[in-house]
Amino acid sequence: MRMREKIIEAALRRLNEDPAASMADLAEAAGISRATLHRHFAGRDELIDEIGTQALDRWEAALDATGVDAAAASADPEVHSATVRALLEVFADLAHEHGWSLTFAAAESYPHLQERSDRLEEREMLLYAAAQRSGVLRADLPVRWISNTVYGICVTARESLRRGDVARRDVARLMAETFLTGTGARP
Repeated sequence: MRMREKIIEAALRRLNEDPAASMADLAEAAGISRATLHRHFAGRDELIDEIGTQALDRWEAALDATGVDAAAASADPEVHSATVRALLEVFADLAHEHGWSLTFAAAESYPHLQERSDRLEEREMLLYAAAQRSGVLRADLPVRWISNTVYGICVTARESLRRGDVARRDVARLMAETFLTGTGARP
C-alpha cells in the first residue's frame, strides 16, 4: 500500500472515532510524523478533500454496482425492491468505512464535492421515484424525503456501529427493515 493511501485509510479510521481529530492525531494514527503527513498533504483541507473524494467515489461505485440507473428506467417492482435492498446493503458497509464523511459539517466549503454529491443523490432519487411509481415505496412521500431517510439510516448505522450497539453482520438487514417499514408501500 502506498504511503498516501495508508495515511488516508488511517486518517479516516481516526476521524470515524473522533471527528475533531487534529492533524497531529491523524499523523499519529498513520504512524508517521506531522512533517511526513504534510509532505503528502499540504494541510487538513487537502486531506479532507481527498477523503471526501474517495467517499463520493465509493457512493458512485455503489450506484453503478447495484444498477441504480437501469432500475430507475425499469417499471418492474421486483427490480426496484431488489435494487433498493442491494443499495442499502452496500451503504451498510460504506456507513462503517466512510461514516465520518456522512456528517462532515464543513462539506459545503468544498463546492466541487457538494456538486458531485448532488449529482449522485439525483441518480439515487430517480430510483426512489421509480420505486414509488411501481408501488414499492410510498407515493405520498416527497422523493427527497425518502433520500434523506436513507441518509439518516446510514448515519444511524454509523453511530450504532461506532458505539457497538449492533453487530456489523446485522446492519444491512436492520437498515432495509427500518427503511422499508417506514417508506415501503402500505398494503
